[in-house]
Amino acid sequence: MDLEKIALNIKKDQNGIYYSKSNSSISYPEEGNESFMQIEEDSFWFKHRNNIIANSVLKHSAEKVFFDIGGGNGFVSKRLQDEGVEVLLVEPGEMGALNANTRGIKNILCSTLENAGFVQNKIDSIGLFDVVEHIENDDAFLKNINRYMKDNGYIYITVPAYNFLWSNEDDDAGHFRRYSMTELNELLKKSGFSITYSTYIFSILPLPVLLFRSIPSKLGFNKNSNQLEKHQNEHKAKKGLMNSLLENIWKWELSRVARNKRISFGGSCFVIGKKVTKSI
Repeated sequence: MDLEKIALNIKKDQNGIYYSKSNSSISYPEEGNESFMQIEEDSFWFKHRNNIIANSVLKHSAEKVFFDIGGGNGFVSKRLQDEGVEVLLVEPGEMGALNANTRGIKNILCSTLENAGFVQNKIDSIGLFDVVEHIENDDAFLKNINRYMKDNGYIYITVPAYNFLWSNEDDDAGHFRRYSMTELNELLKKSGFSITYSTYIFSILPLPVLLFRSIPSKLGFNKNSNQLEKHQNEHKAKKGLMNSLLENIWKWELSRVARNKRISFGGSCFVIGKKVTKSI
């Protein structure tokens, strides 16, 4: 991958990571990547999301260079790289970029797309996995993403679902909003994309999130809890009968996605869009 031909404001460090020559602030806690680095490998949530993403990317973009934008520690990038997809991780947080380097990601750029000076109309496929909710002006952000992409290029997005599930965890993570599927689809259409496929995932999570996050947050609880320990407990794979039940649900969801069948309710939204070709 000759990155410097399409990103004009970057330089390569001795550690093999590319860095932009300018920086800007992001709405994500500095300690976030380090915390998730301790969780991802054993997390049912990250593993299931990875299965959904990998299945879809291999279906539509297996032969294209995949840009994992805001990809954190490279958990998604590593899975796609292992599947034979050529991946570029674009992560503005240095800790995430360093963790991804340790994880074995081959192509890493520590930058935002804007700061890197990417040439427009050069990117085949982009993933934004739990990224858009961190962007205050999501409409302008996605329109800008559209400019960097080639006609008919694919975009893959996951975001947290439903504003009624808002909790202290959303505040701590630097979220600006949660989405319904309708809202996310309309946002993508306004930004110059057609919808190839969209669905909810994590179908059983809204109720526990409501009971154990949203309602306690509204009542003033959970404000000073140990977030790392809390996330570790929530993400840890369950054992016994509960584990079997969850595994069957995740298999069912993956089979639905693989067959382009929708899931009507869930804790996250997943959408695949395609850049609309402009008529001359």
